[in-house]
Amino acid sequence: MYVFETLLVLLLGATVLSILARRLGVPYPTLLAVGGALLAFVPGAPRLHPPPELILALFVAPVLLDAAYDSSPRDLRRNWLAVSSLALVAVALTTVAVAFTARQLMPDMPWAAAIALGALVAPPDAVAALAVLRQVAPPHRMRIVLEGESLLNDASALLIYRLAVGAVAAGGFSLGGAIPTFALVFVGSVVVGWLLARPVSMLIERMPDAPSSVILQFVSTFGVWLAAERLGLSGVVTIVVFGLMLGRRSGRTPLPARIRVPSFAIWETVTVVLNVLAFTLIGLQLGPILEPLSVAERVRYLLGALVILAVVIFVRLAWAMFHNVAVRLKDRLAPPPPNAMPQASAKEAFAVGWSGMRGIVTLAAAIALPAAFPHRDFIQLTAFVVVLGTLVLQGLTLRPLLQLLKLPSDTVVDTEVALARKAALKAGVTALGDDATPAAERLREEYAEALGRAKQGGDVRETPENLLSRRAIQASRVAIADLRGSGAIGDTAYRRIEEELDWLDLSVGKGSDY
Repeated sequence: MYVFETLLVLLLGATVLSILARRLGVPYPTLLAVGGALLAFVPGAPRLHPPPELILALFVAPVLLDAAYDSSPRDLRRNWLAVSSLALVAVALTTVAVAFTARQLMPDMPWAAAIALGALVAPPDAVAALAVLRQVAPPHRMRIVLEGESLLNDASALLIYRLAVGAVAAGGFSLGGAIPTFALVFVGSVVVGWLLARPVSMLIERMPDAPSSVILQFVSTFGVWLAAERLGLSGVVTIVVFGLMLGRRSGRTPLPARIRVPSFAIWETVTVVLNVLAFTLIGLQLGPILEPLSVAERVRYLLGALVILAVVIFVRLAWAMFHNVAVRLKDRLAPPPPNAMPQASAKEAFAVGWSGMRGIVTLAAAIALPAAFPHRDFIQLTAFVVVLGTLVLQGLTLRPLLQLLKLPSDTVVDTEVALARKAALKAGVTALGDDATPAAERLREEYAEALGRAKQGGDVRETPENLLSRRAIQASRVAIADLRGSGAIGDTAYRRIEEELDWLDLSVGKGSDY
């Protein structure tokens, strides 16, 4: 019961901190991590030691799948150069730079251990990046690049990390032997994720109700991750490919609204809960990391960790700016096609370079190190300092930075939404054909009015009829609440009518707050 009660208290406290963070206008992951770190120093504070493999499966798999499902393969293809440069080159450069710095700080640290440290602090975490980005509303292209990077960089870093840990156990590291292994794992992960998406999608489409569908969705997510791990593949790459394929298949065979609406709501709630617990858990790990260290070791290790934090931030920022300059120089020497996307500005490149928050993957990889791993205490403390430092330093300053840079507003999504609305309304009118019934005529008039508002850039949902409908629905809600309050109807009847009113509310566009 102790663990269960502790989780309940942590979840309640973290929820309060999340609300406070939104009131203060700061990213909630930062406040949660700081709150957990402060709680770690309270006498009698909870000590949770979840297995590292459970941390990755529980906190990373569903969040990655949710992000991959919503990702746009078209946008990723258009920005593939920027995404791959961050997910591959920036991770590799950070790994090398951190390994070299660690060797200077700790000359007796084996190169394989130093590379493992570099690999686990190199990738900005998907959970941290997405949680912060959803609150700062960056330009569309910047968000696409950062989300695309967050889907792939964990894979490259964890593969390097796994090879380095294996090299420590084997007593040596061979780059020639590591590259084929890296390629085999990556290709195998892509194939497995692609193969599993179709049968799982077919099963989900055949679920008769929302609870069964949602349970299958979560079971398949964790199942795909665990299957990839058992096969020695990358769970990150497998889940990302699996999620991308599910998202594309859902457009061809969409779920019924009665299943899709609650499914999306449940996924959103679960990912928020997992984020809340993950970042609180990050802070709580400070106690177990510091307890076995003497005062002198704490000071020495902390100073070394701060140096590596500076290296991590600097390398990413330097690479983002260098890549931007190199791409612009290439475009001058060989002008791109007229229809190519314009390159990011230096301001946008700087913002991307500053958006390098680390998170639960870095800490989980550090905790997963074997007990006899060289300099394990220093590596774990460094991982914590890098995670907390980037969350605080970069997380708290990202919104002010975007405001200071005054990046141009991006209307890509708004333009495409308007285009989709017009196409949908035209298709709806065409589907009515030559039907001359009164019902068809009324519907044809409604679609024609909505199409006219869409062409003028207005909101097709804000019609006089919809405003009257929402007013009537609100009055209906009050009426059935009064009946339940007086005892004229029971809760079963009340909930059934409430559900019908909910569907009516959804059918008229922007729902009310009731």
